[in-house]
Amino acid sequence: MSSEPTVNLELLRADAVVLFDWLMNVDLDAVPTFHPAEKQALADLLTCIETDTSVPEVTQAEIDAARESIGGNMGW
Repeated sequence: MSSEPTVNLELLRADAVVLFDWLMNVDLDAVPTFHPAEKQALADLLTCIETDTSVPEVTQAEIDAARESIGGNMGW
């Protein structure tokens, strides 16, 4: 167990679903980073979502709905 202090974050479930899906599918070696710790932090975020939430059990329909909820009105 790490002796580093921890921080609790609150995310909308839709944000967690979208982030989890992206992190599961993205090639972290292709994500631009300035320091290797940034890639490790993304991997740690994935592990937290995977082990500490029910998000990994979502369906594709739930992922699609989460994406729409977050990005549907952004104009992108």
